[in-house]
Amino acid sequence: MSFQQGLSGLNASSKSLEVIGNNIANANTYGAKVSRAEFADVYANAIGGTANAIGIGTTIGAVAQQFTQGNITSTDNPLDVAINGGGFFELKGASGAISYSRNGQFKVDNSGFIVNNQGGKLMGYPADATGVIIPGTAGPLLMPTAGIKPAVTANISMEMNLDSRSAVTLPAAGAPINFADPSTYNNATSQTVYDAKGEDVALTYYFQKAGTDTWNVYVAANGVPLATAGGNPAPSTTITFPTNGGTPTAPVGAVTLNIPAVPMANGGTTVAIPGVALSLSGATQYGSQFGVTALTQDGYAPGQFIGAQIDGNGVISARYSNGQTKPAGQLELATFRDPQGLQPMGGNAWVQSAASGGPVVGVPGSGNLGVLQAGALEESNVDLTSELVNMITAQRSYQANAQTIKTQDQILQTIVNLR
Repeated sequence: MSFQQGLSGLNASSKSLEVIGNNIANANTYGAKVSRAEFADVYANAIGGTANAIGIGTTIGAVAQQFTQGNITSTDNPLDVAINGGGFFELKGASGAISYSRNGQFKVDNSGFIVNNQGGKLMGYPADATGVIIPGTAGPLLMPTAGIKPAVTANISMEMNLDSRSAVTLPAAGAPINFADPSTYNNATSQTVYDAKGEDVALTYYFQKAGTDTWNVYVAANGVPLATAGGNPAPSTTITFPTNGGTPTAPVGAVTLNIPAVPMANGGTTVAIPGVALSLSGATQYGSQFGVTALTQDGYAPGQFIGAQIDGNGVISARYSNGQTKPAGQLELATFRDPQGLQPMGGNAWVQSAASGGPVVGVPGSGNLGVLQAGALEESNVDLTSELVNMITAQRSYQANAQTIKTQDQILQTIVNLR
């Protein structure tokens, strides 16, 4: 008689319970994947056996991980990233070895690298100084530590409506306008522009109706008029509207503003800003109240790095204190023909093996790679209810195999007692 079948059943059931226990232990591990014990029967003669051959038990054929999608949950960390679809994050360890993970809990270390809790550096493509992504061989992504340089204002665009019902305010004699006297102009608005050092300059626009369908536009920088004539402010341009009040017939094209160096409130002086292009093509003159609906300019002050955010295509944008953002890199994902062939290494990471084959890499959203969701994490795909039911089944199987050993023992005892 053989105890082999029952003993192999006990061993297999015990291993199955270990797999189930590991699944339950990782139910709250982000990026973890459920495993299952896959059994195989065992025969003494696999080849040339008879039809009446009796198996000698079972064995664990494989412990296979199931790479199905886990639920995605939102978090408050902008560097938390979840993969929605196929693919793995690529991580470079201290030894230079590459590992792969579905756990997107990332942070910036003291050297500026994006790392996970095990110190693995997230791999991707860098960006140049202008924010253009440079595709090619992936490397550890390094966040910028320096601030962003200021940009001088070069273009201004204004979209507004001047009330056609307004009265003419051009004085009949004397100075053409007095900025301190609202009766000498109809409307005013202002905006901030920036010089080459990133110093802010307050531009104020004064709109004065000079006649039917004709408006003078005066511009002052920190209270200093940009154009003068005879010691008095002069219009920087004059807008002429057609009779229907639509797109101006003059000026044609952008108006050039040469902003001089002007005093600042702290006693300093700004840098002159020559050749600023002011577009007034969005102006109208209809019978409704004055209103500026868009007033934009392309300059900005210097700023310091304050954080990063990741979009669905893996582009990492650096955020600065002046409100600007600039791409700092793009992370790379990897996929495998046989993910179940990956070798688990712990720490929510796998490494490639001969069974998995080599990685196929690309940016998120390309090919069969998933897209990313920032500020979110992929939960474990462990189904606790299913695991608890599997535990009951494995426990009963263990008890049943123990019972076959007990029965074999009783039969053997009966034979020994024969006299």
